[in-house]
Amino acid sequence: MRHLLLLAAIASLIGLCSCTSGYSVVNHKIPEQKATVVTSAPNGSSEKLAIFLAALPKATPNRDLLAQSWDSYRQRFIQTDGRVIDFEASDRSTSEGQAYAMLRAVIINDPETFALTLKWGENNLQRQENGKRLDSLWAWKWGQKTSGIWGAIDNNFASDGDIDAITALIFASRRWNRPEYLALAKVKLQDLWNFSTAPGYKGKRYLLPGPAAAFMPNASTLYLNPSYLAPYAFRLFAQVDKERDWLSLVDTSYEILENSSQLSTVGLPSDWVALDTITGKYQPLPQSSPIQTLYGFDAYRVWWRVGLDAAWFNSPKARRYLGASTKHLQKLWREQSRLPARIDLQGKGLVEYEATSQYAMLYSAWGLIEPKLASEVLVKKVLPQYKQGIWGDHSAYYTQNLAWLGLLPHKAIPEQLLQPN
Repeated sequence: MRHLLLLAAIASLIGLCSCTSGYSVVNHKIPEQKATVVTSAPNGSSEKLAIFLAALPKATPNRDLLAQSWDSYRQRFIQTDGRVIDFEASDRSTSEGQAYAMLRAVIINDPETFALTLKWGENNLQRQENGKRLDSLWAWKWGQKTSGIWGAIDNNFASDGDIDAITALIFASRRWNRPEYLALAKVKLQDLWNFSTAPGYKGKRYLLPGPAAAFMPNASTLYLNPSYLAPYAFRLFAQVDKERDWLSLVDTSYEILENSSQLSTVGLPSDWVALDTITGKYQPLPQSSPIQTLYGFDAYRVWWRVGLDAAWFNSPKARRYLGASTKHLQKLWREQSRLPARIDLQGKGLVEYEATSQYAMLYSAWGLIEPKLASEVLVKKVLPQYKQGIWGDHSAYYTQNLAWLGLLPHKAIPEQLLQPN
């Protein structure tokens, strides 16, 4: 019974996975108490667009598209109070969504939207028990409760959202000379380390996807999500937090990525894997589990996160991993110019549909190791989905974020953001 309850808790945590870009557009009603949606930029859209364009080097590929799509996203998906809305999931909000907005805002030099999305997260996603705040991390899911009241639905946190938010805070402190953002990042780093890392094989430290109670089903097993691993972020964290060994997470991140990909006969990463902390062996999750060991919507983000480590910090491990683990996808692309959205451990496609989010994440990685394939994916699969500021469906929040982040050139990030002041 305890195991079943544990799996149910895990299932509630992983709703962060997105949907395909092929869903139909539905008219969604925003909650009354949060009813005003941004319909135009406060200082005029043309003025804002000029600022966004100026934030990107003039030689940036798809520069106009990146500026325009951010402007469109903030108007459609972000309310005037800073709440980011996932229209495909009952108009909920997530820590992931707030963090993506913060990260994109600081990159595109939009301090107003950054401050709004941060403030909304801090005011509404606090993890509480009996009215008392537990820590500085964010509850991952906020929406309409069965009672009809809007608020935090799941008090657990998801570490990928907190990692992206902390990364954005560090960038913001450096870009806009805001020491209070760095101070908040340091507070969050302490809690992230204390509550979202755990000792594993040979006492090494591993990043958990969320609270230990949800992702340690027994004393010798960790449930891990490779797409949450962000070695570039851990290097940034080590720059500002000397009290914790963040670089050890870089090492275990690549251990997880390299060893767990061996579960797939074609070397692909999986959405979820299990680690036996006694033997150090990686295993698929049980077939009865609501979270599965296969290549899907979570795993796409591995390409982007590892690519950032290769580009920003010149990591040899990152480049080797991208070269080895995308070979099957390279083969499929060369043979049929399309990729299924989900693939099992034997390399067999599980669905007929495709995903723009996968292509965008692969574009980010292949731009480093297979530029010809990257160009083909961009021209054939990503750009054709873009119309009037939106990729695919107008309600596809996840696709908008992964498409934008995937298309953003690695070198578009100012060097000042990657190094201590």
